[in-house]
Amino acid sequence: MQTSGSFVSDQFYTKHVRDLLVRSIRWVTPQTSIQQSAQLMAREQVSCLFIGNSAEDLIGFLTDLTLRDKVLATGLSPEMPVSHILEQPLVSISPEATLVEALILMFQTKARYLLVKNHRGYQGWISRTKVLTEQSQGPFLFIQSVKEARHISELAEKWARMPELIHLLISRGMKAHFVNQMITTVADTITERVIERVIKEIGPAPAKFVFFVMGSEGRGELTLKTDQDNAIIYEDKANEHREKTREYFLDFAARVSTALDRIGIDFCEGELMAMNPKWTHSLSQWKRNYDEWISAASQETAMKYTTFFDCRAIYGEIGLLNQLKEYMGILVEKAPERFFISLGHNALQYEPPITFFRKIRTEDVDGEKQLNLKKTMRPLVDLARVYALKYNILETSTIRRIERLKEKGVFTEKEVQELTHAFEYLMSLRLENQALAMIDRKQKPKNYLQLKNLTKVQQVTLLEIFKVIEEFQARIKISFTRTL
Repeated sequence: MQTSGSFVSDQFYTKHVRDLLVRSIRWVTPQTSIQQSAQLMAREQVSCLFIGNSAEDLIGFLTDLTLRDKVLATGLSPEMPVSHILEQPLVSISPEATLVEALILMFQTKARYLLVKNHRGYQGWISRTKVLTEQSQGPFLFIQSVKEARHISELAEKWARMPELIHLLISRGMKAHFVNQMITTVADTITERVIERVIKEIGPAPAKFVFFVMGSEGRGELTLKTDQDNAIIYEDKANEHREKTREYFLDFAARVSTALDRIGIDFCEGELMAMNPKWTHSLSQWKRNYDEWISAASQETAMKYTTFFDCRAIYGEIGLLNQLKEYMGILVEKAPERFFISLGHNALQYEPPITFFRKIRTEDVDGEKQLNLKKTMRPLVDLARVYALKYNILETSTIRRIERLKEKGVFTEKEVQELTHAFEYLMSLRLENQALAMIDRKQKPKNYLQLKNLTKVQQVTLLEIFKVIEEFQARIKISFTRTL
């Protein structure tokens, strides 16, 4: 294993997008021919040309790769309007954002270019290459190397290096939710490479489909102790093709999950994976599942619903998942009151580990008093989710859900600060504990932390966090279960 020095690039973590030389926007109208657009790119020496009705009303963009893949490779006439080959979506970022945020956004959206935008409008654009050059060496070049890996052994080697990277980022003060996103981005990238490899092995899918993830990966909150939570939606096919289509996707899912397990992203103990026939369905069957879960409105079916509420597309036709999410929103608006009561009870299953005498409640594990950090964080995840469901907020990240709830007037600025600090603090403890277990003690990552390893300041901080969680859970009791 390389030393953490291979990841060091201190200045990179303090730089902002505004510190880069932002390139001016060059644009053409949608009616401009492909050839004229290419000539302008050559003349201006730019690799990205924007398309719109003005510099403030942009609808897409064009790159060198677009010209290669959509024009030269297909024999498309260069006299055609450039609107025929424009790329979407446009992704923008504030000049105040850090380069870390810019690169995370680029990897998550697969954008090679970002528009820089403030309250006055577009200021210009930056490229992934430019940002990576600023970093020289570091975590994002590591992610790029994951994108370029193809063999299972290579991907396993990359995943094995994650503890070293995470320890470095936490020790340098990076916020925990950014570190979560880093782990999630690597896991997403590995999954994409595996899916591409499986499709190459067994041939193209017989129907449009989307492979999506749930749980902590769906929320973008992966830690080093993670397992698989995934499912598949495929488009409805005629009766005569239904069985063969289903057979393909179950075989496909089994191959993907087996490869991920070999890499180090373990099988789900509860079998919440696409290889389980329960979690691979056509879009119409998924809608019927949601109908049943909400109409039953029991705690068990509400739990299933919340599990699939934390969902995010990894590969395929994102529109299929979006259609299901829209359907989810319609169902929730019409849901009976007992459904929300069940949601409230589920969100109260895990209480903060605090004793009657206001001490930290521990579990006896291997003869040591230990704190289960995953269970400790669960109430924060649950309360953000239950309010997001009530107010039809489709964000999956716990932090972003809390921020959106402030915008809707559910939480005050102070409450948001308390919840965000609590989440960040607990997650940092959890990530650091896992990384050190793997690096120093050569152990598998765990969610347990020995109480004796906590300083007095840390213990006091944890108790204050537990009190905050108790207050919010009392609020859930009143709002959702109508009890005190």
